[in-house]
Amino acid sequence: MSISTHSAPALTKEDLKKLAADKAVEYVKSDMEQARQLGIPLSVLDDHPHLDLAIDCADKVDPDLNLVKGGGGVLLRKKMVETVSDKFVVVVDNTKLVSGLSGSGLAMPMKVVRFYGKYNLVRLHELFKEERVEAKLRLDGDKSYVTNNSNYIVDLYFKTPIKDGLGAGKEILALEGVVEHGLFLDMATSVIIAGKNGSTLRISDFFFALVRNGGEKFPLCLLFFFHIYEGFM
Repeated sequence: MSISTHSAPALTKEDLKKLAADKAVEYVKSDMEQARQLGIPLSVLDDHPHLDLAIDCADKVDPDLNLVKGGGGVLLRKKMVETVSDKFVVVVDNTKLVSGLSGSGLAMPMKVVRFYGKYNLVRLHELFKEERVEAKLRLDGDKSYVTNNSNYIVDLYFKTPIKDGLGAGKEILALEGVVEHGLFLDMATSVIIAGKNGSTLRISDFFFALVRNGGEKFPLCLLFFFHIYEGFM
């Protein structure tokens, strides 16, 4: 099982202890000390290449449960862990919900090698110039931000939405020097959303499959979702 401490507002220390009992937990380096303090047994992906459950946060969530992650710069390691998990539960508050993963004014991070990092920035900008993207090298003070894997982050700010997320992801990774992107597509199995008044709502990929593939039931499913959503907000 993998649990990120960024999900801590939704999980108490006792919750974490219960979830992690007799389980191996994969943690990123910054989370290990807190895990040890909680008495959670730790392991590594090499020893446990298959996980039952991953719990993490997200920077953005769209109606298809696609995500943008990497605001903290740890997108590669998290994607590696969450890809090998049977279930991937995302915990967010309602400010993270968007109609599309780009065009919202928030950054979409790209992890690039430090060798000619600005060159990769220019190529990413050219790749999405039709979407009127603005590419910025992430900074840490007056220096370039360096990730836990010693890479740079290029943040992309889209003026218009990406029409094909899967296609865009393939184009990004085809650029030599781009290590990984912050698009987490078709990975989340459910999303737990915290509302303004402490209420929570859980949305599963099964429900959205009904909305997408419901045929004649599509308007009813869609109406049902927005009724819940408006009441929840």
